[in-house]
Amino acid sequence: MAAGYLEILRAKHAARLLAGTLVGRLPNATAAIAIVLFVRAEGGTYSLAGALAAVYGVANAAGQPVLGRLVDLHGQPRVQLQAALASAAAMAVFALSGTDPLPVAYAAVAAAGLFTPPLEGGLRALWPSVLRREDQVHTAYAMDAVAQEVMFTVGPLLVTLCVSLWSAQAALLVLNAVGVVGALTVVVSPPSRAWRSAPREAHWLGALRSPGLLALLAAFLFVGIALGSITVASVPYADDHGGDVVYGWLMAALGLGALLGGVVYGARPWPGVPERRLRVLVAALAVCYLPLMLTPGAVAMVALTVLAGVFLAPAIACAFVIVDRHAPRGTVTEAFSWLVTTFTVGHSLGTGVAGPVVEAGGAVWGFAVPGAAGAVSLLVLLVTGRVLAAPAGSAVVAASSENDPNRAAEPRFSSVDRA
Repeated sequence: MAAGYLEILRAKHAARLLAGTLVGRLPNATAAIAIVLFVRAEGGTYSLAGALAAVYGVANAAGQPVLGRLVDLHGQPRVQLQAALASAAAMAVFALSGTDPLPVAYAAVAAAGLFTPPLEGGLRALWPSVLRREDQVHTAYAMDAVAQEVMFTVGPLLVTLCVSLWSAQAALLVLNAVGVVGALTVVVSPPSRAWRSAPREAHWLGALRSPGLLALLAAFLFVGIALGSITVASVPYADDHGGDVVYGWLMAALGLGALLGGVVYGARPWPGVPERRLRVLVAALAVCYLPLMLTPGAVAMVALTVLAGVFLAPAIACAFVIVDRHAPRGTVTEAFSWLVTTFTVGHSLGTGVAGPVVEAGGAVWGFAVPGAAGAVSLLVLLVTGRVLAAPAGSAVVAASSENDPNRAAEPRFSSVDRA
């Protein structure tokens, strides 16, 4: 099982790029949890915590495709590091000023989200120049999803550890400082400095002119809603079953489940088209959310949360391949950034919806939201099946020096990967 992953990590620069990207994305990955805990420590309500987390997420969603397009146009170093510094500075303002006055708090979290660097899309743009072979790139997508779940498992524990040792304010400051270091590690690497996007057709819609990509984004909006609602619904549950420590374990368990599922999924090639496989994975994801409504004791709830995350990383890894098949040529970073954006918008909507639901009906009704959102995501995939089954005509081209700026010599390799 480990052989395929080790082959990727042995490639020059691969381990550095993966580690730097994960560390650089730590502030974004833990923002919702850190904001919720910080607002609660300041005496704010669940609704305020959810609203601020939602503002961060919406601003992040707005900034990712814009920054992604700038990366495609101007390269990674000129965009990623400056964005990371601006985001960290804005979050420091929020941590130091608190929730009073509210306009400053909302403006700070909005700026922090808006300038979050598109490291995730940038890494997927770099894999082809580092790995060359298409089968290795697809394995790297799966490994990427698995490695993210390590971060999502460790990240909540780091937040709660910082809160326990110091304060929620310190957690915000430390995690964002670490994120800047991660971004710096990536942008000074030779692959990042050398990377250039493939020539692109001028179009104001950019990557969004692909119908298949739009269908995929619509489905993943509701997957994001499911995850965002779990983030908020877990807070009142934890308050009744042990406090912040239990909350940290629930969030870590969700990442652990996705990690385990991703490791198994990425260990072997899968037959058939990825679009059909994604429908099966999302259906399984929706079913596994339902047992959370049982809200048993803390140990059993952690186990159910692990189960709820099992099919998340496989679904994300499968979505990466579908983005590759449908993204127009020369829009690789922007296309992957749109996936991040849609997921983030969904997560933010989930936190915003779950707050009032929890206050009205408690944790049980809060945990009903992810099951419903997962079912809608599956419905979207079923309704748009024909669109997803027809990849963009420009997505796969024969290899040549004209469309291959990295001079990869793999025939029929995806031009968007080469970008």
